[in-house]
Amino acid sequence: MRKARLATVWLDGCSGCHMSLLDLDEVILEVAKRVEVVYGPLVDAQEFPKSVDVTLVEGAVSSQDDLDLIHTIRKRSKIVVALGDCAVSGNVPAMRNPHPARKLLERIYIEGAEGNRCVPTDGVPALLRQAVPVQEVVKVDLHVPGCPPPPRAIGYVLMELIEGRIPDLGTKVKFG
Repeated sequence: MRKARLATVWLDGCSGCHMSLLDLDEVILEVAKRVEVVYGPLVDAQEFPKSVDVTLVEGAVSSQDDLDLIHTIRKRSKIVVALGDCAVSGNVPAMRNPHPARKLLERIYIEGAEGNRCVPTDGVPALLRQAVPVQEVVKVDLHVPGCPPPPRAIGYVLMELIEGRIPDLGTKVKFG
């Protein structure tokens, strides 16, 4: 039996969804038998692979790097899952949206700094004007809300997708 190719991605978020994913308890053993993890924070892949079956996307799209990556993910993934409230609604990263990005950076790195008062640019991706949920940029096949979603819901979603079914999340998850 061919294993499903699974990718996980952490955009602008806190990593809580990945922590919830790792907290699947014994279900993680069943998932591990059925998937090959081909990309994610715990895998040493430097480039997003081709032909991914399921990609779990945590976090909002907030930078040019996020934007480029999410477009690549959509092109190379059969199923894209917005995992958690940041990916589904923008949540905490979108709280910056009423303020111009440049003003926020100046407040943090110039006004709030005790030394070396300058906004970093070397190796720092350019912020987008606003942080947005994943579905505002690409087509999302499944939304799994929660901050973070409970491990049992993530396990259910993964097992259903691996079996080729779209999960019914009606009673499994909620926002927040």
